[in-house]
Amino acid sequence: MAENKSKLYVLKPIVERWPAIKKPKGHVTFRTKLLWTGTCLILYYILTQILIYGLHPESIDMFEGFRFVLAGASGSIMHLGIGPIVTASIILQLFVGAKIINLDLQDEDDRALYQGVQKVLVVVMILIEAIPQVFGYLRPSDGLVDAVGLGGARGVIILQLFIGAMIVFLMDELISKWGIGSGVSLFIAAGVSNAMITGLLSWLPSNKDLPLGIDNPPAGTIPKTIYLTQHMSLGELINGGGFEKIFISPPNPVVALLGTLIIFLFVVYAESSRVELPLAHGRVRGARGRYPLRLMYSSNIPVILMSALMANLNMFGLLLYTRLSNVPGIGGAWWIGKYLPGSTQPTAGGLWYLTRPNGLYSWLFPLIDPRYRGYLQGHEPWQLGLRLIIYTSVFIIGCIFFGKFWIETTNMGPDAVARQIQSSGMQIPGFRRDPRILKKVLERYIPSLTILSSALVGALAIFANLVGTVGNTTGTGVLLTVGIVIRLYEDIAREQAMEMHPVLRKFLGVE
Repeated sequence: MAENKSKLYVLKPIVERWPAIKKPKGHVTFRTKLLWTGTCLILYYILTQILIYGLHPESIDMFEGFRFVLAGASGSIMHLGIGPIVTASIILQLFVGAKIINLDLQDEDDRALYQGVQKVLVVVMILIEAIPQVFGYLRPSDGLVDAVGLGGARGVIILQLFIGAMIVFLMDELISKWGIGSGVSLFIAAGVSNAMITGLLSWLPSNKDLPLGIDNPPAGTIPKTIYLTQHMSLGELINGGGFEKIFISPPNPVVALLGTLIIFLFVVYAESSRVELPLAHGRVRGARGRYPLRLMYSSNIPVILMSALMANLNMFGLLLYTRLSNVPGIGGAWWIGKYLPGSTQPTAGGLWYLTRPNGLYSWLFPLIDPRYRGYLQGHEPWQLGLRLIIYTSVFIIGCIFFGKFWIETTNMGPDAVARQIQSSGMQIPGFRRDPRILKKVLERYIPSLTILSSALVGALAIFANLVGTVGNTTGTGVLLTVGIVIRLYEDIAREQAMEMHPVLRKFLGVE
């Protein structure tokens, strides 16, 4: 069988010696897990407030449109966020899924190698994402350049980005082994929650360079509504565009708040919907239980991976158009993506068709009201309609692809779940106690739930982008945060149950 082994096994000596957070040898108490999770969350908030030393104030954020999904803070040492972690996962998933890398993720050794290589690849991706940004977008300040030279100044910024990204990576690994839930998910929820609260309650003016006024109201939804209703007459509200500013126009219109609430309520309902398979213990008479198969079976991971993929496509498109214009054939090609000076969002080309909408004012009103035609960026209305169709199709299909692969790589497929139920001593009443029988029963539900849940989370993210969200956190950010908070609550309840009933650990697969 040695000849069938993947060529990645040449990296096994490196993987085995790669620095990593040590796994706990036994059961970690709930209090300890809560302590480590809370410590990492507080540290994350602190690090987002530490600005990159020597950064020019006019630097451009390449991932501005994907900031909340990548759980980073622009201009801080958390600038890269979880981008390298997710990108490394995407690359390995694509290579294994396309059979370019010969790994059987059902095999314990192959799966361990897969996870180890992913850690190595994360470090590589940190450099790949940091270096292009510093050479063109994250400009060193004049003072730092005068002190250590241009090359040294760039090196200082790259070092800070590398340290910040490595801290995020290690905190994610620490939470997954010693804490509760996933560090990647927790950091996303932390950043989005902060932006949503600010977008709802901020009294600061929309344009901080101008004084507060009717044309420059508070940025928060609630203060903006109160301010405009107090300072505008009924006639101005009706005929002077007051209601339009309150309900539709950015920033943080009431429609965005309603869209956020709809997403919240729908996700809560969907998370509580499940198919429950009856189980009975094979040897203990009367011992019964249920195995829940959620409607949202693939969780929010497909949306994270698809959004990160689009963020990286946008990054390389921006690099090709602005900094690598001398590359033959694709350098500076407008048909890949055209970018205006100082902008990180494409205004034409193929990448424009993969750009998400951002509220009703960015797509619906340009189609029906000439006053909003500026949002068309020189395109015809039919091109905007085609863009919505292409973006929706690509996003949902991508979510389904990543969802199916995620289920297989995390032991949530029919075969892995059947083995888990079998090892716990449980079986489905009326069926022979055989993992192959269990697998056939689970194959009726899990593949369909995987596709349905992946498509559903993709559609919900698109809906929120179409309507708009509070704090401009994007539909993906809101969707992820709601799902993450619900899962975190359930993980906490699960940990408490295991603390009270240690016998549950074996059934839940926790040693």
